[in-house]
Amino acid sequence: MKPARAKTPRKPLVKKGSQTNLKDPVGVYCRVRPLSFPDHECCIEVINTTTVQLHTPEGYRLIRSGDYKETQYSFKQVFGTHTTQKELFDAVASPLVDDLIHGKNGLLFTYGVTGSGKTHTMIGSPGEGGLLPRCLNMIFNSIGSFQAKRYVFKSNDRNSMDIQCEVDALLERQKREAAPIPKTPSSKRQVDPEFADMINVQEFCKAEEVDEDSVYGAFVSYFEIYNNYIYDLLEEVPFDPIKPKWNSCSTPAKNTDFVLPQSKMLREDKNHNMYVAGCTEVEVKSTEEAFEVFWRGQKKRRIANTHLNRESSRSHSVFNIKLVQAPLDADGDNVLQEKEQITISQLSLVDLAGSERTNRTKAEGNRLREAGNINQSLMTLRTCIEVLRENQMYGTNKMVPYRDSKLTHLFKNYFDGEGKVRMIVCVNPKAEDYEESLQVMRFAEVTQEVEVARPVEKVICGLTPGRRYRNQARGGPIGDELLVADVVLQSFPPLPSCEILDINDEQTLPRLIEALEKRHDLRQMMIDEFNKQANTFKALLQEFDNAVANKENYIQGKLNEKEKLISGQKIEIERLEKKNKTLEYKIEILEKTTTIYEEDKRNLQQELETQNQKLQRHFSDKRRLEARLQGMVTETSMKWQKECERRVAATQLEMQNKLWVKDEKLKQLKAIVTEPKTEKPERPSRERDREKVTQRSVSPAPVPGDVFKTRGGGQSVQFTDIETLKQELPNGSRKRRSATVAPAQPDGTESEWTDVETRCSVAVEMRAGSQLGPGYQHHAQPKRKKP
Repeated sequence: MKPARAKTPRKPLVKKGSQTNLKDPVGVYCRVRPLSFPDHECCIEVINTTTVQLHTPEGYRLIRSGDYKETQYSFKQVFGTHTTQKELFDAVASPLVDDLIHGKNGLLFTYGVTGSGKTHTMIGSPGEGGLLPRCLNMIFNSIGSFQAKRYVFKSNDRNSMDIQCEVDALLERQKREAAPIPKTPSSKRQVDPEFADMINVQEFCKAEEVDEDSVYGAFVSYFEIYNNYIYDLLEEVPFDPIKPKWNSCSTPAKNTDFVLPQSKMLREDKNHNMYVAGCTEVEVKSTEEAFEVFWRGQKKRRIANTHLNRESSRSHSVFNIKLVQAPLDADGDNVLQEKEQITISQLSLVDLAGSERTNRTKAEGNRLREAGNINQSLMTLRTCIEVLRENQMYGTNKMVPYRDSKLTHLFKNYFDGEGKVRMIVCVNPKAEDYEESLQVMRFAEVTQEVEVARPVEKVICGLTPGRRYRNQARGGPIGDELLVADVVLQSFPPLPSCEILDINDEQTLPRLIEALEKRHDLRQMMIDEFNKQANTFKALLQEFDNAVANKENYIQGKLNEKEKLISGQKIEIERLEKKNKTLEYKIEILEKTTTIYEEDKRNLQQELETQNQKLQRHFSDKRRLEARLQGMVTETSMKWQKECERRVAATQLEMQNKLWVKDEKLKQLKAIVTEPKTEKPERPSRERDREKVTQRSVSPAPVPGDVFKTRGGGQSVQFTDIETLKQELPNGSRKRRSATVAPAQPDGTESEWTDVETRCSVAVEMRAGSQLGPGYQHHAQPKRKKP
């Protein structure tokens, strides 16, 4: 087993100057659903509350040449198979609802492969509601007693809200109630038993520090993104008997009044926020009413049965909760009729469709097209996240392709700093989903490195706080003041009877004067006491002011010291950042230099290998040439050796022929000498013959295998041996002939000896029947007789 791969440490962000807005990373959470069958192989293990580990399944290792690798991924928090919906809501969604009530936006979406539990996490099941009903429950628990009356807030088509006075709102309510169109569900209506268990949340959850001097209005909208088109799920489409009817899977249906709605367009409001134009927004006053609206749209959502999931979502659904907040006027009775003081916050709950592979889902036709659009939109989301991460980490300014998909285009404001972003990664631990889960984990790892700017808090009008409750009990303060006055008056001595019945009555006025003097003295004493206490209170107040001033001076001094320290630290940080940039620049230069050197090294190595190959080829050619020359020398030596042997043999034969010729000459001479004298008349010719014989030059040695030729009568006769020549030239012939005998040359040419001695010698040999050696050519031509 190989050790687990440690996560690559995150590279610090490249900051461009000092940024006043703080940034928060995208909160990514992981939820592991339990296996459908406990005996199935599990490929995901929860290590702790922030880490999961992926094991390579057995079958996958066999296919991938046995490579066994364990990979760990870290998240903000990991929820195991035994996590309840309440625990997940408290950790993930509750802070977003709290921010919603305080005027901040939020985005929460579930991401994962098909069948990983995204819809269950968002909606829940009977008896255990999901994040959506719990968010609604927390909202209405917090603002229930502070809600404005219906139609005080009225939505318009520009992604904003209008305020109506109480009279206009009352007229609007009466108008809606009298209209024959379906009424908005009332909170008093009996809850549908189909989803009653989902919204029956036992735990009470409420936001803290809700502004009591404001009124609130809640609006919900629900739409889906199907095949990259936006459809309003709350739109009431009138029944048209001419147009065909469609069910939730975009196929013709029977016995239903649902007609396929028209797609909606994305627009940008004056604050550059994206919204769905013409989308239905319903004002709701309770959890039951809001969830009933959601459930009505949920029935229209496109859901189909696939090979991997019996109820697979074929579209991305978006449920928006818009909270409108407006302050009360100074009297605390009515809503302040100033549109600029309205605060609109929005929480978007997105249930993304699961990514899937067609070779596993066996999708065809419409299902295949839906899967392609789902995977394309998720790929665009991943690309946008990667470009955002690259821009933030490396300081680049690449354009983020939000417009490539309606999903990313709609929520681009959240990534630009309009609210918090939270993502719940849902994974199925079964071994068949290993490859898809691995891609989901990698995307989640990249998403965690993207930071979103904190939104700027909007300051509401500076009216006196607490005016709602103070003005609701308006008679209370005046009664208390009168009660205090009565107590003070009862402390004075009672006045005597002031009735004078007799003109001579001299007691009533003195008693009245005496009583008034006592009351005056008592009043003066109380004034003195009051002044004394007031002076004491002033002294205490002055002392308190001095203490506060001293404390403020002390705190100011500490703050100045801290500011100096912070300034010094900022300077040090800037210096270190500059140094870091310099080092990064140097590292980049060194990397480029190293790359150049490595490229030169590779080129030199290639050149060296080429030269070695050329040298090897040269050595091979040289060896082949040496072998060829050796063969040629050997062949030439053998040829010349044979030629020398042939010439030696020819020379020896020539010498033998010369000796033989000489012997024949001696014999002929001897015969001539011993010849009878009766033959003297012919002596002159014999003398001429002897002279010719004596004048004959030595012929070259005959060559074996030569050809003999004779010419006579204008014809040339060829002989191959001496015997044939003897037959053609019989012994004792006395005819005059001119003969030339020459050996045939190696190249086939003929050498003729025409000197007299040779002809005479040949003639003598012919007469004597001599045998010429092979290799001679004999040419005989008859001579003309002289006239």
